[in-house]
Amino acid sequence: MATSSTGTRVYLSLIGLMLAIVGGIFCALMWRSFQRAREVEKWPVVPCIVLRSAMDERQIDPNGPVERRFSVLYGYEWDGGRYDSELWKLRGSGWTSKEDQVQAMIERYPEGSTQQCHVNPADPDVAVLEVESKAPGYSLWFPGLFVVGGLGIIVGAWRR
Repeated sequence: MATSSTGTRVYLSLIGLMLAIVGGIFCALMWRSFQRAREVEKWPVVPCIVLRSAMDERQIDPNGPVERRFSVLYGYEWDGGRYDSELWKLRGSGWTSKEDQVQAMIERYPEGSTQQCHVNPADPDVAVLEVESKAPGYSLWFPGLFVVGGLGIIVGAWRR
């Protein structure tokens, strides 16, 4: 029966602790994203008019690809006031080199069309056309494995 030195136990404990911390950080970030998606889903839905639907383009490097993103502006009424928003999702739209993806969004939200938008009742200046995915909440088990595994390494290192 081999005995572990204290140095080996401390080393394994540090490895386990780092795994558990990294897994915990990812769990917290994914949980926050899931909670935000659930909150936006509960916001009241009101009709809105798309005022502008376009494609923004940029090229950071002359030798690099042209990047594009969906740009939208829509107006809506909430609690007797008129508001405008440029958010199609709460996290905004990222840049992509795929023109067809942006074109699909422009076709989905054409100028002059009436759409449904979710309005934040606490801050009516914030509204979105689409809610976020709740997939991060359903995937929490994966970083949770790192937390459990890291704690298991720590316990295993100090068991006799």
